[in-house]
Amino acid sequence: MSESQIVVVTGASSGFGWMSAHRLADAGHTVYAGMRATAGRNADKVTQIQQYSKDNDVNLRAVEMDVADQASVDAAVARVIEEEGRIDVLFHNVGHMVLGPSEAFTPEQLAELYESNVLGSQRVNRAVLPHMRAAHHGLVVWNSSSSSARAGTPPYLGPYFAAKAAMDSLALSYAVELARFGIETSLIVPGAFTGGTNHFANSGRPADTGVVEAYEEFYSGLTAQITAKLNELEPADADPSEVARAVVRVVDTPYGKRPLRTHIDPSQDGAEVVNGVADRLRSDFYERIGLADLLRPRTV
Repeated sequence: MSESQIVVVTGASSGFGWMSAHRLADAGHTVYAGMRATAGRNADKVTQIQQYSKDNDVNLRAVEMDVADQASVDAAVARVIEEEGRIDVLFHNVGHMVLGPSEAFTPEQLAELYESNVLGSQRVNRAVLPHMRAAHHGLVVWNSSSSSARAGTPPYLGPYFAAKAAMDSLALSYAVELARFGIETSLIVPGAFTGGTNHFANSGRPADTGVVEAYEEFYSGLTAQITAKLNELEPADADPSEVARAVVRVVDTPYGKRPLRTHIDPSQDGAEVVNGVADRLRSDFYERIGLADLLRPRTV
């Protein structure tokens, strides 16, 4: 077992966040599962976490954290620091998916999507990173762009892909800006798992139903077709918990040897190839401009 880490997971009330928080705790880490409405609609999740921690003798705790509210984020981080004295790992997992013609989403809907998928990460970083920088130590893990945002890019997922691509760009910028503080960055890139999570079932829909109806004239049934075809591409043994296990492997990897990206894509939509080329060109560019040291964390 690797050395126990203090881990904060955002968006841990369901899906990959829920799975990852549990698997990290099973691996011996102290995990704070961030989620909204711990005294409201997610109160049952808090109870489940408490029971799981007791039954399995692990350190898994729910913490109130609404990434759309800086005060909520600050309070959550302050609690972790008060109780543990440090944060070793931050896992950015919050994200929301939408499905439908891009034109049919209002600007306000896109802003809401960026609010959770991009701005929320910035709020959490601004609360956590001062502690990591002071310690000259830490790991920031991002549940980054859905693999389809870089390769297959099926239609009707445009706003979601745009938000995830923005998150990916932000993560890469943070990676080099934190390296000299001794802080590592790793990006987890899941494929389009259509089962085992509520990602598709709970996806948002466009507000402008008139535009949706107009698209139906030429794209009738496309939403159902996309879902069905993605289901067909996914192997029968595809397991979304592999994403959680990948997060654990990254956290448990020794300092300085963690991968920049880890792809978990049973359907193999090609994103691993595209990202491989892009990341290699990025490394070559940093070599050419004399900043190659930013490609790996500094031991301070």
